[in-house]
Amino acid sequence: MPQLQLLVNIVKRKTKKLVMQLFEILLVLTSMLYLILSQLINLQISKKISLGVLVLLLFCHLLFEGYRWQMVPCYLACILALYVAIKNSDKKSTTLKKIIAGIGITVLAVLGISLPSIFPVFELPEPQGPYSVGTKDINLKLNRKEIITEDKLDNRKLMIKVWYPSSETSGEMDSYIDQGGRHGFAQKYGLPNSTFNYLDKIQTHVFRNVSVATERFPVLLFSHGYNSKANNYYALISEIVSQGYVVFAVNHTFESTGTTFPDGSEVYFDYNYAKKIEEGTWKDMEPLLSAFKEDLSFEERHPIVKKRLKTYFVKGMVERWAQDLSDVVSKLGSWNASGFLENRLDLSKIGVFGHSRGGAAAGETLLKDNRISAGANIDGVQWGDIVDTSFKNPFLFISADWPEDKEDLNAHAYVNKYKSTFYEARILGTDHSNFMDIPFMIPLKSLSQAGDIKPELGIEITSKLVTSFFDKHLKNKSINLESLGSNYDELILKAYKAETAKR
Repeated sequence: MPQLQLLVNIVKRKTKKLVMQLFEILLVLTSMLYLILSQLINLQISKKISLGVLVLLLFCHLLFEGYRWQMVPCYLACILALYVAIKNSDKKSTTLKKIIAGIGITVLAVLGISLPSIFPVFELPEPQGPYSVGTKDINLKLNRKEIITEDKLDNRKLMIKVWYPSSETSGEMDSYIDQGGRHGFAQKYGLPNSTFNYLDKIQTHVFRNVSVATERFPVLLFSHGYNSKANNYYALISEIVSQGYVVFAVNHTFESTGTTFPDGSEVYFDYNYAKKIEEGTWKDMEPLLSAFKEDLSFEERHPIVKKRLKTYFVKGMVERWAQDLSDVVSKLGSWNASGFLENRLDLSKIGVFGHSRGGAAAGETLLKDNRISAGANIDGVQWGDIVDTSFKNPFLFISADWPEDKEDLNAHAYVNKYKSTFYEARILGTDHSNFMDIPFMIPLKSLSQAGDIKPELGIEITSKLVTSFFDKHLKNKSINLESLGSNYDELILKAYKAETAKR
């Protein structure tokens, strides 16, 4: 049996691009077509051929692709088709039977096609850089108190997913998402824990526990979005790492979808704490929203927005997350001194980036921690004190293609951008989820909240922006970021430079 499993794994890996979902598609089409032809049209089909094809397709699907609940309607259709093939009655169906069969087949066809399509076993983009990508997990236990739990003896602890360049091209492939993250993702939408088990079938391009390439690499810290986690950014992070960066993706405990710790315990997003800190705060936003609805000039609106940027409850969360990132920076020296990262980190070149709430945390970290040389915020509102000052080090802000009437808080937060080295990018056709894996995971835009841009292109432009920015400001490469706009019709990019820019 081990030899058979090895053969299956080899076939899966070698023919992944050809067979991923292929047998699902063939099984759905063949089962439905057989039922339609035999039951509704009364076409006589060879029993041997019918049984052989259906059994072969079902066997290949279960062997190479595996069972998943989204295929249950298709399995029912296949079983029904097998039953019909075995029975193979010469009797013609009555009109009533045809109507009932037609309704049943239609329902099975709709469910059998829609469920696997809405929740596909999707394929991640393959990293294009010169390095393979490896990963390991680090459990960081901190000495500061955990304020989210009620236990006063609790200290903060973090799970960190370390992504690093490697020269190895074979080994154990990393799983797409850990069990805690998968269960937390299901709970986020009020679904059973088993709902997203099919995500275990996603084939990644990242090797687990392989050695780090024998060079010293710049370090990037990554902060995820609120009630999300680093695994939801697999396509983006793996591409950046393949270009020669070590990325420490910090999982913000109790405010990520879920975390699995080394002892097997799972910690999920704390909805009770979220309710506690959010309760009654929406009224604080009413003056801000009114300021955008009213016909006020930027100057008239600015004091109102500024006050909310500095006092809204999210500011405290952003500061907590920034502290998580700074605590990780404080450990880099010891990790570089021994262990699997020994002498692989260039600690003179540290950057930070994040998405959504994590993007704001990245900006806050750059503002407060002088060990960080450059930072990037991907589509996050920059809550906090930046409205009073400017970044001392280079900063990149990437925005989704928001409608013109959306409240642009960052126009006020970054009001002093002209005083620093600041890049402002907008990717046309994107929505907030296009910077994540969500558009791959859920292709239906009405569910994924993705824009019209192709998911692969959205990730390509974002990763190109982020790597070019850090290549310039951490690796000191001679790169003209503004020229990227000419490479992509979807990219609008503007640069501000302290020594030359004017307001």
